[in-house]
Amino acid sequence: MNKSKKLNIKVSLEALTVLDAIDHHGSFSAAAEILHRVPSTLTYTVQKLEQQLGIVIFDRTGHRSQLTASGKLLLREGRYLLDAAHRLEQRVCQQADGWENELRITLGGITPIEPLIPLIAEFDQLKSGTTLIFKREIFKGIWDALVNDRADLVVGAYVRHAPEECFLREIGSVEMVLVAAPHHPLAQEKTPLSNEQIRQHRAIAVADTSRSSTAYSAAGVLTGQDVLFVHSNSAKMKLIQANLGIGFLPRSYVQEHLDDGQLIELATQQAPLRSPSCFAWRNPKPGKALQWFINRLEQAVAENHLKR
Repeated sequence: MNKSKKLNIKVSLEALTVLDAIDHHGSFSAAAEILHRVPSTLTYTVQKLEQQLGIVIFDRTGHRSQLTASGKLLLREGRYLLDAAHRLEQRVCQQADGWENELRITLGGITPIEPLIPLIAEFDQLKSGTTLIFKREIFKGIWDALVNDRADLVVGAYVRHAPEECFLREIGSVEMVLVAAPHHPLAQEKTPLSNEQIRQHRAIAVADTSRSSTAYSAAGVLTGQDVLFVHSNSAKMKLIQANLGIGFLPRSYVQEHLDDGQLIELATQQAPLRSPSCFAWRNPKPGKALQWFINRLEQAVAENHLKR
């Protein structure tokens, strides 16, 4: 049986704290006063560390003790350890107080992050120690992430796919419009377009990112229609602008390009396509960070700040 070796770490956080105080306050006596110790205790701590490491930390030949090159290196690198220890203490205390170590927030495929920026800035002011992690999933992929514990909170998920075990709050509906490049063949057709006219042309769609459930058919894609799948709405719009297909995109997302003529809206015989969305979570007892975002998102919905 292999016995684990006992770690013999010679540099302690206490010794580094002493070196840091001496360097910051200019002398052993001043550092001792700040640390509420007698100078002889600090002298003993430094001498013991010098003996253990086999180096000289302070040059004592002059009027004032000065750090040697080895002492400067030890203190410079040691301060990283002191900072890390301080951050660790803060995070442990914050977690014990109910703040999560991290909060994973997943956005839906057509959900912009811009309305969340004020919330992120406000959350930063809490100094909670919680690390925010934002990701993006498409269609059923966003629910897949929540159910399989890859997300703590999802924003912009389609209501109609919501699992029963989730808590959700509706955000509203996003108007989707069928768009094409100005020189696309459908741009020359008389509108409103029938499904049969649309079916004859390739659609550009964002692929579902679900890992564990049947992929959802992309919004607006007709049965039998040729489809080119891409990874994001940004890529989808670029391919549509390049006349490689047509597709549905949020009106708010493409309005600028409709106004400047880079894209045109194709009117259809079908009722306008709308996508009701929500934000949701699974934990019945949210931590402080999750509960904070739930409360602020509810407020943002009430004030109509999340609809884009």
